[in-house]
Amino acid sequence: MITPVVLAGGSGARLWPLSRAMYPKQFLPLNSDVSMLQETLLRLKGLSVSRPHIVCNEEHRFLVAEHVRQLNLQAKIMLEPVGKNTAPAIALSALELAACGHSDALMLVLPADHVIDDTNTFQSAVTEAASAAKAGAFVTFGIVPTEPATGYGYIRFRPDHNDDAVALSVQSFVEKPDQAVARDYIASGEYYWNSGMFMVRVDRYLEELKSYRPDILKVCEQSMLKATHDHDFIRVDSAVFAECLEDSVDYAVMEPLCGSGDAGEVLVVPLDAGWSDVGSLSALWDIKSKDSNGNVVEGDVILEQTRNCFVHGQDRLVATVGLKDLVIVDTKDALLVASKGSVQDVRSVVHTLKAHERSEYLQHREVYRPWGKFDSIDDGDRYLVKHITVNPGEKLSLQKHHYRAEHWVIVSGTAEVRCGDKLILLSENQSTYIPLGETHQLRNPGEVPLEIIEIQSGVYLGEDDIIRYADEYGRT
Repeated sequence: MITPVVLAGGSGARLWPLSRAMYPKQFLPLNSDVSMLQETLLRLKGLSVSRPHIVCNEEHRFLVAEHVRQLNLQAKIMLEPVGKNTAPAIALSALELAACGHSDALMLVLPADHVIDDTNTFQSAVTEAASAAKAGAFVTFGIVPTEPATGYGYIRFRPDHNDDAVALSVQSFVEKPDQAVARDYIASGEYYWNSGMFMVRVDRYLEELKSYRPDILKVCEQSMLKATHDHDFIRVDSAVFAECLEDSVDYAVMEPLCGSGDAGEVLVVPLDAGWSDVGSLSALWDIKSKDSNGNVVEGDVILEQTRNCFVHGQDRLVATVGLKDLVIVDTKDALLVASKGSVQDVRSVVHTLKAHERSEYLQHREVYRPWGKFDSIDDGDRYLVKHITVNPGEKLSLQKHHYRAEHWVIVSGTAEVRCGDKLILLSENQSTYIPLGETHQLRNPGEVPLEIIEIQSGVYLGEDDIIRYADEYGRT
């Protein structure tokens, strides 16, 4: 049995402003009409796999659940209260599988935010890896390099291998090199890019983690002993898990295992399937279709005398004149203009935003909730205007506010409004008023999305001015 373990805990800093901490790149449709997480799950169709495990930050739980629901799939969603890197994340899934009697299951560990164009080649590589992993090896997938890239770690395989072998013995894992060293790696023909994907048996992973990082394993075991199960969600104990040290699976297990001297412990299966980790905005330019001048265009864009640029417009017209080798990303609340050679430094912008406690690093102007979404379309002194969308059959929590009153205008759909002891039904062009301090709830009883305009007024309009009395999503 192969159990996919999908790691969906990224923060989204490298693709800002497209991605944000609360809506990172794995939830964005960057390479197709579906999100990268959904692409990762769909890539498994046709393989003999069991119900996948998805490891994510607790703050992203409803996003993950919704993206899985849209595919009509079922998954176990492992919730980390705080990210501790890949070694603990994988341990949580391994312990859950072991507790369910599947210690001999094969874990296919996959990041949720990678592009793989050739699904058939990917699935063939997985099948090749499965036989070696079943025998007890750690099997990683090495990307056949196309250039001396400096943005990836490398895997060096042992040159004295059988020419008929598909899975090759790994000699070492190496850090991201500089340009000169990367050229030497490519010239030698003995290196692959490290994809971050691998396959291993559950009991083998736990055994080696116990050998090399017993501290991590102990904390993960204690966290899972106190875990709670809520439908498809598995919540590890936050107080215990907070004590876990951060480490990647490469550092924690694979590198020391490579140094153990047993050439069969860690193997690499080469993969040439149009892979990209979409690690920067310029990487988006690399993988997307281009016009005759080498431009990638998304949205309402007019280009004049513009070459080799990535231009993304979201809500308004973007026009360029006389530009070359630039990345331009215009979202509802932020505009980024950068040279393609400097996009790795976008992280510095995110760090600055975070240091100044600006919301643009954290979330988009349009914010997703388990019941739908809202877009803050205007604000001023003592007022805030939101466009709220409530999905069919969903409802907001029963709540009240200490510092603001609200006016609701129905734009489309039907709204069931509870305000104090009153329950009313409103349709298009009707409105209601929610006084300050009054208990209220909004529900969409219809079969189409409910669209309303909410006007808040008061001395304080922050999202934390809310007291929930009842909530279907466990947020009380």
